[in-house]
Amino acid sequence: MIICSVTNLFSSEYDSLKVYDKYKEVVQKIFKAANADSTAWEQLAFMCDTYGHRLCGSEGLEKSLDFMYEQMKKDGLENVIKEEVIVPKWVRNDEYCQMLEPRNLKLHFLGLGRSVGTPKEGITAEVIVVKSFDELKIIGKKAEGKIVLYNEPFISYGQVVQYRWAGAVEAAKFGAVASMCRSVSPIGMQTPHTGSIMNYPDSIAQIPHAALSHEDADMIERMINRGQKVVVKLYMEAENLDSSLSYNVMGELPGSTKPDEIIAIGGHSDCWDVGSGAHDDASGCFSTWKALKILKDLNLKPKRTIRAVMWVNEENGLRGGIEYANKHKHENHILMFEFDSGVFPLGTFGIKGSDSVYNKVKSIEKVLNEIGNINIVKGAWGIDAQQIADMNNIPLMNLNTDDDGKYFWYHHAETDTPDKIDPKDLNNCIAAIAAMMYIYADLD
Repeated sequence: MIICSVTNLFSSEYDSLKVYDKYKEVVQKIFKAANADSTAWEQLAFMCDTYGHRLCGSEGLEKSLDFMYEQMKKDGLENVIKEEVIVPKWVRNDEYCQMLEPRNLKLHFLGLGRSVGTPKEGITAEVIVVKSFDELKIIGKKAEGKIVLYNEPFISYGQVVQYRWAGAVEAAKFGAVASMCRSVSPIGMQTPHTGSIMNYPDSIAQIPHAALSHEDADMIERMINRGQKVVVKLYMEAENLDSSLSYNVMGELPGSTKPDEIIAIGGHSDCWDVGSGAHDDASGCFSTWKALKILKDLNLKPKRTIRAVMWVNEENGLRGGIEYANKHKHENHILMFEFDSGVFPLGTFGIKGSDSVYNKVKSIEKVLNEIGNINIVKGAWGIDAQQIADMNNIPLMNLNTDDDGKYFWYHHAETDTPDKIDPKDLNNCIAAIAAMMYIYADLD
């Protein structure tokens, strides 16, 4: 066993050296081409600034999809298409949250996606604060007729997003008339963050659910801990309307010798209706399709086809990823890649697949360090790409940037705008994706 392990180690290092020698100059050319100008950032900023948010069912989304479709064709991608997807339509409309006791104060809040609205007169009720679902169960019927506020500080996204996702359903089980959660972000600055909630089950009352800024949530908790009664009026005109027609937008760089073997890369085109979704996830869309443009401009044709896919409806339905999986499940995908971690300095490529797939990707690590300090790690995520990856047992890859915790400063908030993206970081992400996908698509 020891001899075998040493042999594998030497073999892996040998493969790494072969890949390095073969592709070093190509990677350097890709990096230079990607950093020649700031065109990618300029186009991203133009789309975000001109068409605004891209919530499904909105005019801004459809105009943005048309822009990406036309720009892909101008960039020289082949087989550029808009593939129909029926998407849900949730609209925010007017809303406000007003503290009435112990003082009159307009609170910083945002209704959460897919939430129902309030009655026309709004909901006026006392607030009760809990730190967890377990604490909610302990107080039980004390929540009846009240507004439940979940106020657990940010530990990690996975830990606290449950209160946004399932807060309304859990509070309704105990008779609450509405619910709110502390915004899912590590910082406050009186900035509420929206996002989707789960679908309401038929067996439980549908109550409105919203997010408060950190400062307002903490203030309410302090008041209640002092023995003060806190009463707020919540008013939301949120509606879930009939589904509407939208599209997955895609284009290709066909393979030279094995065009039927497909690597699909992309991000999600939709975003929430606050800010303009620059990080989440216009950056993922531009980074992946512009990676193909770089390869096209350099006349680099790998053996296998690379397809850029801008999946729609990631934020409140996943219908783009699901529809892509259903329509393309019979094609021979050999890798799925999704970029949805925001544009910051380069970090790691994650890969989920067999040991042989991991070793192939790991062999590319050395040459990628011509671009930056990039490591290959086991494990990957990407909820759109994952739909077909899980269905057909296809390897899954993603790029993790080194955001130093900043991604969730802007996530689903008014602050997610193009000025938060460094054009140099965007160019480096494009270069890293272009190099990784070209080499993987070209390996023997």
